[in-house]
Amino acid sequence: MNVKYINPFIKASTEVLKMIAQIDFTTGKPYMKMSPFTPSSVLIVVGITGQIQGQAVISMSNDLARTVASKMMMGMPVDSLDEMAKSALSELGNMIMGNAATLLYNEEVTVDITPPSLMVGDGITISSSTMTTIGVPLNSEFGTLSFDISIKER
Repeated sequence: MNVKYINPFIKASTEVLKMIAQIDFTTGKPYMKMSPFTPSSVLIVVGITGQIQGQAVISMSNDLARTVASKMMMGMPVDSLDEMAKSALSELGNMIMGNAATLLYNEEVTVDITPPSLMVGDGITISSSTMTTIGVPLNSEFGTLSFDISIKER
């Protein structure tokens, strides 16, 4: 997998999280994930189409998801992932992926993204048998978020 496809996702995720949730995330060492894999309990899934195809999965613990949603809503307490918090997290996925699509376009790679799907639950398994998945840990003082990118060239 070409690194020029991965770096825009990493850059977009850290910049959007800083701007929208006011949380500094540092990038851990990217690694290949074996399929199938079981992410954390809150997932934002966005499909990628165009010159590259695949999906991005942003996963985090329930605690980190509530913290991120709370910060996105100007500190409003988020005791559970209600519809407002879920909407905020879905929009976060949309903003990250929209920014990544723009960064890819600047590298002359045209992509489109699907609307985000939010999944909450333990033991969800993701299989990307036809694509390589790169996992990128994003670490913060509130916990670690995993950004998993599965793409292939068209």
